[in-house]
Amino acid sequence: MALQEVVTPSHETDVFRQGDSVATVALKDAETFSGNRDFILSFRLAGKEIQSGLMLFENKDEKFFLLMVQPPERIRQQDIPPREFIFVVDVSGSMHGFPLDTSKKLLKDLIGNLRQTDKFNVILFSGGSRLMAPQSVPATDGNTRRAIQIIEEQQGGGGTELLAAVQRGFSLPRDQAYARPMLIITDGFIGIEKQVFDEIQKNLQRTNVFAFGIGTSVNRYLIEGIAKAGQGEPFVVTDPSEAPAAAERFRQYIQSPVLTNIGVSYAGFDAYDIEPVGVHDLFADRPVIAFGKWRGAAQGVITVSGTSGHGSYAQTFYVAKTPALETNSPLRYLWARSRIGRLSDFNSNREHEKKDEIVTLGLTYNLLTAYTSFIAVSEVLRNSGDSEDVNQPLPLPLHVSNLAVGMASVPEPELGLLLAMAAVMLSAGVINKKWLRRAVFERR
Repeated sequence: MALQEVVTPSHETDVFRQGDSVATVALKDAETFSGNRDFILSFRLAGKEIQSGLMLFENKDEKFFLLMVQPPERIRQQDIPPREFIFVVDVSGSMHGFPLDTSKKLLKDLIGNLRQTDKFNVILFSGGSRLMAPQSVPATDGNTRRAIQIIEEQQGGGGTELLAAVQRGFSLPRDQAYARPMLIITDGFIGIEKQVFDEIQKNLQRTNVFAFGIGTSVNRYLIEGIAKAGQGEPFVVTDPSEAPAAAERFRQYIQSPVLTNIGVSYAGFDAYDIEPVGVHDLFADRPVIAFGKWRGAAQGVITVSGTSGHGSYAQTFYVAKTPALETNSPLRYLWARSRIGRLSDFNSNREHEKKDEIVTLGLTYNLLTAYTSFIAVSEVLRNSGDSEDVNQPLPLPLHVSNLAVGMASVPEPELGLLLAMAAVMLSAGVINKKWLRRAVFERR
């Protein structure tokens, strides 16, 4: 597909165009580059719409396909059901300063633009959690002002107990007449991502979950994992100026379900090992994507069906009309990455049962997993006995406060507690540079 624009808002780069659909991007000054923030590359295609279509790839061992369908237009405003928004907001130490300031702008925009027919509630969490109201309240002007005032009072401090806050949100009393979206706003500096994913998956039928990542070095594994577990879309804000546009994009996304009751059927096409396992409701301009393997000849029909705001929807693809191209070879890796991701991210209590399958996928498709790597290990011992420890400093993410620095195995202690512990250790003469470096390393 032809590229219209390629930009890198996070760094200074040179972009070299090599035809309509290829571009090479390089750092302008790689020698002084500091890895203290995400590298963000944005591109825009020349076409106005994502192209719908079917791609095939064959080799001597396996055959892979990718199906992508652009959803129909959004439903009308009058077709949108009333909604109950649950805002789960991180106010821990790592959010102090820029991330929390950005969160405040984001929430004021979101809460300030709720419809009168909506309800909402706010859960603020750090080491513990604070609930705005025992049950969700109508989005009146008074309740909106109260919520914004509570959020504005936050300064950031303490640990990051996300799982307990999410569980508290799921346990709130619910009116079945309302659709319930939950929005989690955090920088993601936690260490129990899989437990959060499992909790979200267990409650998929009750609550749609969306994630906003705030900060220059967001834990994208958590943010994208929440989106994957909740069948939603991840949102990331890396700069305060991005907050209004991100809030508007989320509002349009969440209030515009475009296709429900989605089904993908295969007639005369022997498909198997399809990812994702199920397709849930889609919102806004997110396409339907399904990829997997097939046996036998490239023939038959694939049909995508569902219900839009205008009634029944269906689109049909004739497999025999689609050529299997060598340039589609990355499909095998996309399929394997999706399968590994699903096995690795969810059902953390069954990790041992899935290990063999993950290892097999990693070795077969040459992919990095939790159990396979690209590191060559030498069995020859070369330590002469006179080696020295070297303190390796690691930069904090750009704009992140020192309040984010915690101790090993302890999620972001309160600042006062951290200072008291440091004073005790100083008096005992046991704190040193090596401990400080380890604290920074294990926090990130």
